[in-house]
Amino acid sequence: MNNFKNKPFDVKTLKGKNIAVIGEGLEGISSAKFLKKAGAKVTVLDQKKGDGYLQNLDGYDLIVRSPGVKLSKIQDALNNKQKPEITSQTKLFFDLSPAKIIGVTGTKGKGTTSSLIYEMLKKEGFDAHLGGNIGVPPLDFLEKLNKHSIVILELSSFQLMDLQKSPNIAVLLMVTSEHLDYHGSTQEYIGAKRNILRFQTKEDYAVINKDYLASRESDIQTDAKIYYVSREDECARGCFVKDNAIWIRNGDLDEKIINTSDILIPGEHNYENACAASMASYLAGVKVHNIANVLRTFKGLEHRLELVATVNGVRYYDDSFSTTPETAIAAIDAFKDPEILILGGSSKNSDFTGLGKTVSETSNIKAIIGIGVEWSKIKPEIKNLSPDVLIIEGAKDMETIVTTVSKIAVDGDVVLLTPACASFDMFKNYKDRGEQFKREVLALKQNESN
Repeated sequence: MNNFKNKPFDVKTLKGKNIAVIGEGLEGISSAKFLKKAGAKVTVLDQKKGDGYLQNLDGYDLIVRSPGVKLSKIQDALNNKQKPEITSQTKLFFDLSPAKIIGVTGTKGKGTTSSLIYEMLKKEGFDAHLGGNIGVPPLDFLEKLNKHSIVILELSSFQLMDLQKSPNIAVLLMVTSEHLDYHGSTQEYIGAKRNILRFQTKEDYAVINKDYLASRESDIQTDAKIYYVSREDECARGCFVKDNAIWIRNGDLDEKIINTSDILIPGEHNYENACAASMASYLAGVKVHNIANVLRTFKGLEHRLELVATVNGVRYYDDSFSTTPETAIAAIDAFKDPEILILGGSSKNSDFTGLGKTVSETSNIKAIIGIGVEWSKIKPEIKNLSPDVLIIEGAKDMETIVTTVSKIAVDGDVVLLTPACASFDMFKNYKDRGEQFKREVLALKQNESN
């Protein structure tokens, strides 16, 4: 199956237009570069240039909003009745792309799912391109596309909130509650996510995770053919986990994709991502054996339960992207082998009650390395911990942390850097924290080889 409609491609309307790009981040710079090349007169406006950066917006023909800039803030700055159109890079791309689009959104898992779909399409031999919230602005590769290309876009709520076209295949993963500082309410946040479905037609396809209420109830938002995914129940039409395997059911046909034990990325939460990616790729025309091949070999995204190395039989995982208690809980639940946890960091005002309960009740935790200012808030929530669990505190840098871990870890153990916190007390950011961890682990690996 290869079920897509083609879209028109025309940048001529941009030539000579007076355009303001709001926001000078990665996407804003990309938008400005693209618009200048199309012959537009472009001005980049950013809050860093002063509080009055949104004055005189009425003089522009078009305003291009970057994801981090609230739409309402721009609207409030406009005065004239004849207000310029407000768009975004995502909206421009949907208007201009000749390619078929698979869009992926969700509170968690969208990066992993988007990357899996990309790898599956490449394995099948498609001209596939990955972009959006995952880091590559899609206008950067627009010129490379044709009607035979397929673009996979990871889409955040910020990018979806004013979208007025939907992807040919829309993937809606778990939707809970997040970014309320930006959206103001859970209802607004969920509404933004549902734009990925809202403008689909009967020729399109929607892949929806039915294990979460907000996602499941989104099915009424689309006219597309709906395929559900679940790791809890069988689906009448879709992809699901049954008998320790992933299956696709399409009509009367049940096709086994892979045993869950053969999926390389760890954690049962990743079964949801595997199901969603499998279903979307299948609808795009990827054969089952190519879907399975990618699930066997895909190592996951950097800093997200990423296997760094196995040293003396000990597996070291970099989960530095885990900056919330919920993601740390998922990481802890991903393994049955003895675990050594590295927990703590700087504050995001998180509630550690659930994390403390998980740590207390997880029988395979062997040791905890408590770091950072938030460790003092995590520790009291860990109650009735077995006296056999070793707690080590006071490490001030990554070299000390990894050296300490290496002295207590033995063959068969799993070491998890899954901090549940931000990183700014000891590191530049989560990437720096993960990179330092990987560097120290690989130094251990080098010493093992010598």
